[in-house]
Amino acid sequence: MSKFDLSAQVAAAARRVVPVAFLGLALLSSCSDDDDAVTTPAAPATITFTQAGLYPEGVQYDAPNKRFLVTSLATGKIGQVQDDGTYSLFADNPALVSTIGLHIDGNLLLVAVSDPGANPARTSPATQRKMAHLAIYNRDTPSNTPVVLDLDAASPNHPNHFANDIAVDAQGNAYVTDSFAPVIYKVTPNRTVTVFLDNTQLTAPAGMFGLNGIVYHPDGYLLVAKSDNGAIYKVPLNNPAGFTQVAISQNLAAADGLLLQDNNTLQVVSNAQARVFRLVTTNGFTAATLSGTFVTQPQFPTTLARRDGTSYVLYANLDALFSGRTPAVSQYSINRVDF
Repeated sequence: MSKFDLSAQVAAAARRVVPVAFLGLALLSSCSDDDDAVTTPAAPATITFTQAGLYPEGVQYDAPNKRFLVTSLATGKIGQVQDDGTYSLFADNPALVSTIGLHIDGNLLLVAVSDPGANPARTSPATQRKMAHLAIYNRDTPSNTPVVLDLDAASPNHPNHFANDIAVDAQGNAYVTDSFAPVIYKVTPNRTVTVFLDNTQLTAPAGMFGLNGIVYHPDGYLLVAKSDNGAIYKVPLNNPAGFTQVAISQNLAAADGLLLQDNNTLQVVSNAQARVFRLVTTNGFTAATLSGTFVTQPQFPTTLARRDGTSYVLYANLDALFSGRTPAVSQYSINRVDF
């Protein structure tokens, strides 16, 4: 169970709805009375789904509910994708201008919400490039009325904001990166929002994405990607101001989503390079070296999900959205990463 508590209002509303999330299919077998073995199908290498103009950015796998969950920059909707490519709505709300990163924490789904101007139906001058929110849903009985926390209000000294990715530590605290400000927010289990780290060294050039993917390491620190320069930072939970850059010889420019494969192995998506890089460390991510590269299709890979010990990467085609290319892309895919 997550340490985040939903409000009574949302919990009551949640009983009326449906679920989505993170997935893990292993080969299972069972014996009938006549000892005939029955096995489930192996997880597919590629899941292709169609939804006009969706432009998903985040992906997670819901193992108990056997489905992937995806976000949408262009519509704000949160959708669920089955192995056969069926896409259906998980949740939607006018507060979801553009949905970005996802994180499943027990029975809760945490969603980063921003407004880069990609959703013409919901963007506004008051929120465009100024929004960093966190929406909280019950994963198993989602309501269309989520708890929504205003993160950017905790950082008024920065004019621009973009909530991007989420990690949760062992105590249930959530950490959210801001790509338009050099900020990482912290949200406690009782939903108190503070600025965990604010440092000008983490500022990105104007018009570029800065802080992006984030993961929690069980040894008590965060690993955070910075897209504009391809750096990975190690941020101690007990001393965030003492963050250091992980020494890596590999070019990680346009680093996006991160996935901690195990305590010594980190996977990094680079959308502009169309690669997933696998890095290993022998010294607690003081430094890391390249141990594998997966070449993706040139379809703007963004983030990773873990399914039964295997990684999957989302092909989001966001280059088409950013360039204003028409007609809108309708087909997307979630692909197994094979190093």
